[in-house]
Amino acid sequence: MDGEKPRVILNEFKITKNLPSSFTDAFDMKKFKKLFKVVIVRREAENYEIEFDLIGIHPALANTFRRLMLSDVPSMAIEKVHMHNNTSIIQDEVLAHRLGLIPLKADPRLFNFKVPGKKEGTEHDTLEFELKIKSSYNKEANKKDSSRAEDIYKNNKVFSKHIKWIPIGNQKEAFKDKDVGPIHDDILIAKMRPGHELDLKLIAIKGVGKDHAKFSPVCTAFYRLHPHIKLLREVEGEAAYRLQKCFSAGVIDVKEEPNGRKVAVLRSARYDTGSRNVFRYDDLKDAVIMSRIQDHFIFTVESVGALQPDEIFIEAVTILKNKCRSMLDELSTL
Repeated sequence: MDGEKPRVILNEFKITKNLPSSFTDAFDMKKFKKLFKVVIVRREAENYEIEFDLIGIHPALANTFRRLMLSDVPSMAIEKVHMHNNTSIIQDEVLAHRLGLIPLKADPRLFNFKVPGKKEGTEHDTLEFELKIKSSYNKEANKKDSSRAEDIYKNNKVFSKHIKWIPIGNQKEAFKDKDVGPIHDDILIAKMRPGHELDLKLIAIKGVGKDHAKFSPVCTAFYRLHPHIKLLREVEGEAAYRLQKCFSAGVIDVKEEPNGRKVAVLRSARYDTGSRNVFRYDDLKDAVIMSRIQDHFIFTVESVGALQPDEIFIEAVTILKNKCRSMLDELSTL
């Protein structure tokens, strides 16, 4: 890491800065293009998670991307539930709320926002589902000689896999069954017993997280400043192991030299959590400087599954660009 970059230094009871912030000067686009970088550190498509670095960016802009991913990037979610029959022990309102929070894998970019005040949905802005299931006794239960509810009753648990998609218009030709519906099949919705029945019609529309959390496309989206750790002197022997325990796993290693000496070395500062345990030891507090780089942000984004997390970030950038264009158009008319 560049030691001359503006950094926030973590002292025992306060923080200080080594240099004035680079963002106090007038904005220079050429300088920004030269210094700005996006580095993808880890991408797990199967887990819908990504970790990437934004380098050389203003804190306000980094926070803007976080907020856009949480509240402005749209997704599809169940908005209305028509209760034709609900004889389960779950109240209608609780059941509707639970259904609304089930993430759907429909790509929101292929749908339009529903026009406010319009009651009927169309194939371009609405998805319809149904949930019809009834619990009963299992006639084969006596043969199994079991007391488990799964053996005694049929349909004793209602899962998201029981939700069936009902195509509207030409949606059957436009989408495949595997592309529409709950992202996970094993989300538990309710438990039932013989005589309990659900007959529901579900209406899903496109929305954004600032209207309701169920429309947020991410499980979590957060960032932190990149840690910077510098060892000022050599720490060896028992003190090296104490220094290692003062930090998160993987930050400090203890290396054995050819002559048998055990010396503390910096392995990676990236996953340091900012613990100040080193200040508990008088013989170690002067051996290290801990700081955070002010223009280097580590982002972690986990998607609910409708979009990959890198796609969500790109959508956030597009939304910000459109907002800026809209503002410039408004200013040009003044």
